[in-house]
Amino acid sequence: MTLSFVLAGFGGQGVMLMGQILAQAGMQEGKNVTWFPSYGPEMRGGTANCTVVISDEPVASPIVDTPDVVVAMNIPSLLKFEPKLKEDGFLFLNSSVIDRKPSRNNIRIIEVPANEIADKIGNLKVANMVMLGAIIATIKCVRKESVVSALEYKLGEKGSSLLKLNIEAIEAGIRHVGG
Repeated sequence: MTLSFVLAGFGGQGVMLMGQILAQAGMQEGKNVTWFPSYGPEMRGGTANCTVVISDEPVASPIVDTPDVVVAMNIPSLLKFEPKLKEDGFLFLNSSVIDRKPSRNNIRIIEVPANEIADKIGNLKVANMVMLGAIIATIKCVRKESVVSALEYKLGEKGSSLLKLNIEAIEAGIRHVGG
């Protein structure tokens, strides 16, 4: 099984970290993975996206033309990547920021008010982890335990104080989609 993802938003929304955690979790489960970042003209505030491929087979290329999953954290990302999503693919929308419906009716749409959920948790910066929780509960591409382990690895000792908050955000995203 091979799954391809495009995770997109404004710089500063944590889409790169979301992709890195997803790829690291897949790698920890013994899967073949790629993570490929793409930035707009400026980092924070500019557009940012990354592709992640998780596969049981070797991955030939990190480039993804028609992803199985698109995560749009803002309207420009929805407009850019919705047309590229594979038919019957999953479109995860940050409904806290995106106030319009997708134009396609041949895809599966999962609305996640990631900013609102993160704000209730107490820190808007974990909206990306809320979304990641919703993704893993819906797609079942990696286990929650692998995501937590990848998060621990990525945050390291310096970020250990942020671990509990990020895990809480992941669990909130899982609960939002009924996982």
